[in-house]
Amino acid sequence: MNPRRQNVSSDGPYETKIGFSRAVRVGGIIAVGGTAPIGADGKTAGAGDPAAQTRRCIEIIAEALAKAGAGLEHVVRTRIFVTDIANWEAIGRVLGEVFGEIRPASTMVQVTSFIDPDWLVVIEADAVVGDDAADWEHAWAASDDIGKPAK
Repeated sequence: MNPRRQNVSSDGPYETKIGFSRAVRVGGIIAVGGTAPIGADGKTAGAGDPAAQTRRCIEIIAEALAKAGAGLEHVVRTRIFVTDIANWEAIGRVLGEVFGEIRPASTMVQVTSFIDPDWLVVIEADAVVGDDAADWEHAWAASDDIGKPAK
């Protein structure tokens, strides 16, 4: 594994079952995987309330970013998956409260369902840390190893 790679866990119930990290940082790039509205008790937070579920997803994303040395202000892209596009305004209001000044690139799409049928929204986020040219030069450091034999 790349020594500059940092895997971040939220200790969520699906991370070990499926084999993924809540977030991964390589250089100045942080990718936060699909984040569901799971409460501290392991159950769906805000059942039936798309705005409350969106807030919980963002809380989890913020915690993962903090562990990776970043914050919501570093988010450059979000992907929002919803089970009912009619909820877009309630979800969008919460996103606007958080990202209104940050204005990341964003996509919202309707999907058929999630692992848990009570989830109404799942959010992914990508962040970039550092404005120095050296930060960007090394942001894609892992790609330098593609095609090279393992050491």
